[in-house]
Amino acid sequence: MTPEQFIAFARVLPEPLLLVNSKGEILEINKPVVDILGFSRQEILEKTIFELATEPESKITSYLKACASSRTMVLGSLNINHSNGKTLVFRSQGAVVSPGSKECLALILLRLEERKNANINFILLNKKIEELGREIQRRKEAETALSKANQELELRVEERTIALIETLNELQLTQAQLIQSEKMSSLGQIVAGVAHEINNPINFIYGNIPHLENYIKTLLDFIEKHCEYEPDNCSELQYFREMMDIDFIVKDINKILGSMKFGTQRIQSIVQLLRNFSRMDEAEFKTVDIHEGIDSTLMMLSHRLQGRHYQYPEIMVIKKYGELPFISCYPSKLNQVFINVINNAIDAIEDLVISGHWAKTKSPDINIENQQVQPPTICITTNSIDDNWIEINVTDNGVGIEEHLQNQVFNPFFTTKPVGKGTGLGLAISYQIIVKEHNGHLSFHSIPKQKTTFTIKIPIK
Repeated sequence: MTPEQFIAFARVLPEPLLLVNSKGEILEINKPVVDILGFSRQEILEKTIFELATEPESKITSYLKACASSRTMVLGSLNINHSNGKTLVFRSQGAVVSPGSKECLALILLRLEERKNANINFILLNKKIEELGREIQRRKEAETALSKANQELELRVEERTIALIETLNELQLTQAQLIQSEKMSSLGQIVAGVAHEINNPINFIYGNIPHLENYIKTLLDFIEKHCEYEPDNCSELQYFREMMDIDFIVKDINKILGSMKFGTQRIQSIVQLLRNFSRMDEAEFKTVDIHEGIDSTLMMLSHRLQGRHYQYPEIMVIKKYGELPFISCYPSKLNQVFINVINNAIDAIEDLVISGHWAKTKSPDINIENQQVQPPTICITTNSIDDNWIEINVTDNGVGIEEHLQNQVFNPFFTTKPVGKGTGLGLAISYQIIVKEHNGHLSFHSIPKQKTTFTIKIPIK
């Protein structure tokens, strides 16, 4: 930097600036230097820094060398005489402008700051730093508060979203339950009506069979007695008796009457099961026999158990009933659970048959008390766990449930069945009925392509 360049640079600055070389010669100054020292510009330029300052020359020389060799600004202090004879204490900041070489000396820019002004500026600077620190702290606190508020808001939104989803699922499940309950109630009323209509003529027929037996016996006795008292006409009666094969009729008519009696008893038994099933329209909490509910459910599903067409085989049902006490429950809702679970067992077997698995491998067996049962089979076992609980197990050797799907089985609207065949509500509603309404337990264990067991545990009271 030349003195002219320094003047152009320093003229606009309000701080005292001196351009010196490494020998201490003053090459140029700006007006604030003249004002603060009280000398004329020419007087100052005719002096060296050693003449202006009161410090020893060696100390000033060391300071100038440090400034010339450093890449950063070097702090120091200078005591300089004022034109009035007073000594002013300055804090100096020196920075090399042009490094020295063999051909020329180093040029150094010195910035002077009077100590009292430096102290004031230092105090002001500290205040500004403190204010800036407080402002930074306030901004950090505001950012932290804003971040915390955003996190809380996101958490609340997430919680609210989860709550809304759960509420929606509950509403959908409740709606499905209401629809299902209404359907089952209507079905129960229809079944009850059909049972009543069948029961009346069957009772009429069954009640008249004993009278018919007596009448036939009386007629046969009369024919025998007639032969005894009318010997002249007996040969003719004997002819007709042999021609009409009366002896065979006498033997066969008893068989016919026995078959009629057995058939009407069977119809009466079916009617009783229908009546038990028709309790599905009852919403009362009452004491019932669980086995009656299972039997009536099996009777209602008998058309599926018997097989349909050539692709669906007949399904064998094995009942291993233990001694169960009567339990307090909602019988209509438990029957609904039995229908859902047994229906799913039938579907699992049919799916395995359709897939051709039984045609490719040996059929998987269900082991019941060390007895190997050949499929397709549904096994229903009941037993008392203790004085407070009963257990119902429904096992099928159907297609099973894949492991990655097992944790979703009881979720509403989850189904592996094709569209139109399953709604995904059967097991979800069953879980609701057993766990929420009866304080029981509903669980399952499944081995894909082998078997599935659903376990229902219900408190006796």
